[in-house]
Amino acid sequence: MDKRDVSALFRERLKTLLSRSGMNQSAFAASIGIDRSALSQILSGASTRLPRAETLMTIAGEHKVSLDWLLGLSQDEALTGEIRDMLEIEEGVSGYGESFMAKWYAEAAGAKVRYVPAGIPDLLRSEALVDYEAAISERDPGVQASEARERIDYNRRPETDMEACMPRHTLEIFARGMGIWRDFPQAARRAQLRHMARLLDDLYPAFRLFLYDGRVRYSVPYTIFGPYRAAIYVGDMYLVLNAPTPIATLMRHFDNLIRAADIHAHEAAAFAIRLAEEI
Repeated sequence: MDKRDVSALFRERLKTLLSRSGMNQSAFAASIGIDRSALSQILSGASTRLPRAETLMTIAGEHKVSLDWLLGLSQDEALTGEIRDMLEIEEGVSGYGESFMAKWYAEAAGAKVRYVPAGIPDLLRSEALVDYEAAISERDPGVQASEARERIDYNRRPETDMEACMPRHTLEIFARGMGIWRDFPQAARRAQLRHMARLLDDLYPAFRLFLYDGRVRYSVPYTIFGPYRAAIYVGDMYLVLNAPTPIATLMRHFDNLIRAADIHAHEAAAFAIRLAEEI
């Protein structure tokens, strides 16, 4: 569904809830945790951007309707009317452009995407690193490179809002040529870090990278696609959560990682350059 259609359906259903509540706009806005001006802007249709995921979940919870109905994905407004299973398993596919992952990113356009990568974020990897890691994992480097380009293009769209958070020590280990990168040449590691720094500067603020101390925080890799779903990476497959409550729980976990960050988004590019200079 086109995001403009989703926005229009959401707006009409929000008007229905407002009318049904018997509240004025100020009281209704307060009940869902936003101010009256924000509610008026949503109802006016001035923007196709959806509210924050937390706001969508609050609306659904406060007014006892399903998130699917609120977003126009279901005609059944009852809480039992969710059209997707709470938990699904998706196995990896060979072509990113036609994969479930590409569809999830497209669906989340205009909403915040939260991302904890398994290693160096896909869109920040150089072709040399893509080739090196593909050889280790026996994956198609062409597909891996295509994924990186698709993610970069995605993050250059004006409506994109994406945050990534990862352990600082992942980049430090990479810079030193340890772990899986022990055979990746020194010059290539330096070039990769500079490539990363350029992209971080270029894509900011649509893409923001935060680094936390992995000695005091831990996270499995996962991605949260707006209010729609969360995908936990477990190798060649994803555990996909579709219900609002576990999605909200993972959002809180991600927010805690951000709060624990000691390298913030505006500092990430400089940190990568500093690591490159130390090699």
